[in-house]
Amino acid sequence: MNPKEMTGLQFLQAMCAGKIPAASISETIPMQPYEVSEGTIHFKVKADHRHLNPLGGVHGGFSATVLDSVTGCAVHSMLEAGVGYGTIDLNIKMCRPIPKNKELYAMGTVINMSKNLGISEGRIIDEEGKLYAHATATCMIIR
Repeated sequence: MNPKEMTGLQFLQAMCAGKIPAASISETIPMQPYEVSEGTIHFKVKADHRHLNPLGGVHGGFSATVLDSVTGCAVHSMLEAGVGYGTIDLNIKMCRPIPKNKELYAMGTVINMSKNLGISEGRIIDEEGKLYAHATATCMIIR
């Protein structure tokens, strides 16, 4: 099926199943979607030596990119075929340093959808549920 003929949910399900490639940003920021349903998506993410700031910690841009991805994909999962979106606002709270070389989990969930806007939240956690970063996003629906 042509990706432009797929709903957002179908597109993301195909990506999770490996039937279509992940976004090229995942080559720079290792993140892979593994579970999606309407309004919710889950990624596995891992910062490495490429994501460090000059002091040796994981750069805040890692969390920002991951959270932009999961919040946007959560909105995308609710869109009809042929409809797009773009982030117009992303508000991030860094709760603790992202560890290097440790697999973490990122989740995005839709809070509200209207005709023109999708509002979602995202979290980066570890296997014990410890929160590393949180975000809310507003996406413009492009029809």
